[in-house]
Amino acid sequence: MVLAALYDIHGNLPALEAVLRDVRRNRVDQLVIGGDVLPGPMSCEVLELLRTLDIPARFIHGNGDREVLARMTGAETPWYRHAREEWRVPVRWTAEQLGGHLRDAITSWPSTQRLDVNGVGDVLFCHATPHNDVDCFTRMTPDSRVRGIVGGCRASMVVCGHTHMQFDRRVDDIRVVNAGSVGMPFSEPGAYWLLIESGGVELRRTEYDLTDAAARIRATAYPDAEEFAAHNVLDPPSEDEMLEIFSRADTT
Repeated sequence: MVLAALYDIHGNLPALEAVLRDVRRNRVDQLVIGGDVLPGPMSCEVLELLRTLDIPARFIHGNGDREVLARMTGAETPWYRHAREEWRVPVRWTAEQLGGHLRDAITSWPSTQRLDVNGVGDVLFCHATPHNDVDCFTRMTPDSRVRGIVGGCRASMVVCGHTHMQFDRRVDDIRVVNAGSVGMPFSEPGAYWLLIESGGVELRRTEYDLTDAAARIRATAYPDAEEFAAHNVLDPPSEDEMLEIFSRADTT
């Protein structure tokens, strides 16, 4: 089985389209969509594309999907109650765009998926950690902390996302892989994802037409369209910059 894991799309339809072209070239048999499909500038289009794929796909929810769903159902989560207004705006706008059939689809997404992959073994897919969809860790996080995050999950491999930065590391007998972000990378511009084939794991990056993607995003009614195009597509934050930010959580 050839498997691809696509995480943190965040409504970036041009990036997803490019990755799916690569997925087809690699004759992928199974997709895992690893959460945070939402929020983002072309969320409806992204969801419709994923729901109508002719490649079998399994979904898990991320914190972004969960927050959008909460707004659609009229719930106010602790995050939404205390978040800055500029963080709440994309969540609220995305929730307003989605119809009931898309709400029902998101509601059905579990927090984790397990697959038995030939040559790899039991693979646990989660958004952030096996325990929740919000905790952060990176390739720089000390083994002692990662051991507490993935220890006891009874899997040969844990695949995650959430921090938008790829890594491939091992803690004791568990391989821990971050698939990166399709739509909002913290690295060189492009769309990042994971390919698992014949026991091998490959961190992938797909190039796409950034100028065209930025123009398409700016043409949407998304309230942060200019910011998204400029700082998530054309010139995203560097990995070093974001590792410095995330590292503070590892020392607190």
